[in-house]
Amino acid sequence: MGMANSVFAACGTTIFETMSRLAQAHGAVNLGQGFPEGLEPPALIERLAAAAAEGPHQYPSMMGLPELRAAIAAHEAAHWGRANGAEAVPEAVMVTSGATEALAACLFALIEPGDEVVLFEPLYDSYLPIIRRAGGVPRLVRLEPPHWSLPRQALAAAFGPRTRVVVLNSPGNPCGKVWEEDELSFLAGLMEAHDAVAVCDEVYEHLVYGDRRHLGLAGLPGMAARCAKIGSAGKVFSLTGWKVGWVVAEPALLTPIAKAHQYLTFTTAPALQRAVAWGLEHQRDYYQGLAGVLQARRDRLSAGLARLGFGVLETAGSYFLSADIRPLSGGGDDRAFCTRLIEEAGVAAIPVSAFYDSAPPTHLVRFCFAKTDAMIDEALARLGRVFG
Repeated sequence: MGMANSVFAACGTTIFETMSRLAQAHGAVNLGQGFPEGLEPPALIERLAAAAAEGPHQYPSMMGLPELRAAIAAHEAAHWGRANGAEAVPEAVMVTSGATEALAACLFALIEPGDEVVLFEPLYDSYLPIIRRAGGVPRLVRLEPPHWSLPRQALAAAFGPRTRVVVLNSPGNPCGKVWEEDELSFLAGLMEAHDAVAVCDEVYEHLVYGDRRHLGLAGLPGMAARCAKIGSAGKVFSLTGWKVGWVVAEPALLTPIAKAHQYLTFTTAPALQRAVAWGLEHQRDYYQGLAGVLQARRDRLSAGLARLGFGVLETAGSYFLSADIRPLSGGGDDRAFCTRLIEEAGVAAIPVSAFYDSAPPTHLVRFCFAKTDAMIDEALARLGRVFG
């Protein structure tokens, strides 16, 4: 008796869970799963404790606490602005139980069965199952390593009469790509020509390195009405377990997204919302300085991996860097190499092939550098005993 939905029944256990379990079994340093270590802001955690003690503890509005919606709108306007000088307002904000719930609400709300959805590989693993469960048809455009440049001809060919939605992740996971203004403008032109909308996954918006800067698609002329932007307090404050996210969109997009949200999680813990609202206003120095801290950790890990013979690719944003394993793998693929790293070196990474739908490259692995210096150094020392 077939009782499972075919889309989710076809999904295996996520590669993050698989590698984390294996890492735990072998006592490995976990540079695989993308959660930060040693970066949690103590003042914000204290604020959560106070909010939990004070209450209230009942259902808040499904749209989010007014104070948090106002804080998100102010944060959005202060850092990124909106198209044509218009600023985000609280009414354009909806609070969600994490960015993944925000993604689900957006995609379920905006896709009709048979609609085509343009996405970019490598891509975060939750996108495709949600799109397929919503009845959408993925149209994948592949960004090629090592520079992850945009293949414009392939992108234009991916658009057609059934195109409804584009999913844009910048800064990107796993490849760390930060989209340039001319790339966004090219995409915007295609969206206007085909009357498409975008779900913009911008959870790493504050984590851009060097001379690069984050640009949101909604900030381009004419794009604000076509974009639902997703943000994450977990990434802003290095508190991924809090699962507080948000969607910023104009009413025509936000209204159907809110209707999907009300039947997913409906609302989010009020104490968490109050703490995040306080943090967005009072912890600006923390999240504005976080990129500098993580850039130093990126460079620490990059230099160490390069010394050991890995081919380290440039990463402009996010928590992650990719490394070419061909100089060290002996011809094996990335999954086998990651298993070997855990079993022989006691270090966990993620095979980048897991971020593709089919026919992936098999020579890249992803490391998370949002870890302590001591953890990075220990991982490099362990790798050095195998590859040094």
